[in-house]
Amino acid sequence: MDLTTATWTEMDDAETDLALLPVGSTEQHGPHAPLSTDTLNAETLAERAAERHPDPVVVAPPVPVAIAEEHRRFAGTLWTSESTFRSYVRDIVGSLASHGWDRVVLVNGHGGNVPALREVAGRIVRHDDAYAVPFTWFEEVGDHSSDMGHGGPLETALLRHANPETVREERLDEAAEGGSDRWGDWQGRVNLAFDSDEFTDNGVVGDPREGSAELGEELLETASRALVDLLDAVAERDPGPTAE
Repeated sequence: MDLTTATWTEMDDAETDLALLPVGSTEQHGPHAPLSTDTLNAETLAERAAERHPDPVVVAPPVPVAIAEEHRRFAGTLWTSESTFRSYVRDIVGSLASHGWDRVVLVNGHGGNVPALREVAGRIVRHDDAYAVPFTWFEEVGDHSSDMGHGGPLETALLRHANPETVREERLDEAAEGGSDRWGDWQGRVNLAFDSDEFTDNGVVGDPREGSAELGEELLETASRALVDLLDAVAERDPGPTAE
């Protein structure tokens, strides 16, 4: 049940309390992948899980701008403050809940959003008339999670499978050669770098040439199964009373 294509009368007839809110980012993903990579991938996961779930699930429009200042030196990257981001997500969940869709999974496609989404979900559960939990798709792909990178094999694979027209195939060699094999600049367990241009020339971490469409199909299958299972758990959860 896609809010971007439905009419209000169709949604008025929706008999469900489950909703998915894709949360992405507008940020660099190297010379080969679009700035909308995180948003596209979050939408792909949300749409697939909604299709697979036996009960109706509302899919909200995605949040396209988020916490991405670490990519600020690459043209086109947009970002907001953590406080603005948390407030915006909370307001959207509140809007969904006002229509009765008050059990919401925040389907995340950007690593920089993870701490803020966990924090705002906690605020929602404790203080609002809704229940929300975050789900980050690349954390739910089994052993492949360790290959995440940035604009690397996993993100590129999912794009190649679900949105192949967005990948600049002729730039994959350039992306791999100008990238880094590790996120950050480390001294022991301390990351000395705050911005991605400090350790990758073109914004890439990992080798995107290893991200085939076939791998993308596998990633989508694995992550969407996990998201369907999470929806089941959310539907059955008793979150307890909210704070006064």
